[in-house]
Amino acid sequence: MSDDQAVCQPAILALPTRAGRFLTLGLVHEAMVDAAAARLATLKREGTVIVGLGDPFIRALGRTIDGLRPFPAVSGPGGAFPSTQGALWMFLGGDDPGEILHRTRRALAHLGDAFRVDEDVASFVYGEGRDLSGFEDGTENPKEARAVAVAIAAGAAGRAGASFVATQRWIHDLAHFERLAQRDRNLVIGRDLASNEEIADAPPSAHVKRAAQESYDPVAFMVRRSMPWGDVHQHGLYFVAYGATLDPFERVLRRMAGLDDGVADALLRFTRPVTGGYFWCPPVLDGHLDLRALGI
Repeated sequence: MSDDQAVCQPAILALPTRAGRFLTLGLVHEAMVDAAAARLATLKREGTVIVGLGDPFIRALGRTIDGLRPFPAVSGPGGAFPSTQGALWMFLGGDDPGEILHRTRRALAHLGDAFRVDEDVASFVYGEGRDLSGFEDGTENPKEARAVAVAIAAGAAGRAGASFVATQRWIHDLAHFERLAQRDRNLVIGRDLASNEEIADAPPSAHVKRAAQESYDPVAFMVRRSMPWGDVHQHGLYFVAYGATLDPFERVLRRMAGLDDGVADALLRFTRPVTGGYFWCPPVLDGHLDLRALGI
């Protein structure tokens, strides 16, 4: 197959499936990293699956990927955004949670003993694309050709068709949020719950104003594929954003933390991130991950 037939991992540009699992894996045995990479290259792509490689794994291979770095730990007036950088990240999606679990088990068995599971998060779609707060999520996502341009990188063989992904798991305090009057909830988000229209006179702290992708210079567009997660004890949003580079996400992160102007994102009044990771999602060639950029 010719180099120009390598493509992005298809699920990156697809809408979220009805259910899914997000996994973050740590590297256990660095001496086994070459064998682990070989296993990764032959991983069977069953159904909806996305794989991202973290800086710890790539550096253990003695390689680098331009633009990839560990997730930055950021603190600002509104709180802390922690880094829990993993070696490998995966999303497996579908309609049947049991079938997804079995596919996940098979994938982990194939990868062998070089990795440990640091986080396993079951996710779902709520209200046709809403956060558990009730507000629509990803309203201004780029679509079609624009989504490809935003999320998928160009470049040489082994890099063309790749993407970067930023991930965070957020824990919501919904009881606190639901005690607010509806008008105040709307002002936290910067949108009207019923209409999803932006509120023109929302305060500077409103999430829409903090994260408005077109308000940055350069613009900070990303393709977001976040999903709710949780049970009655803990719940929130598993944030996922794809980009041809990680720079747009990092600019938004700093503004949300209040590092640009001292104004923190109002989201931080009822929700907080507890994880953070950056990963490189290689392209696909002949149905398998294209790892030529890593010499594999």
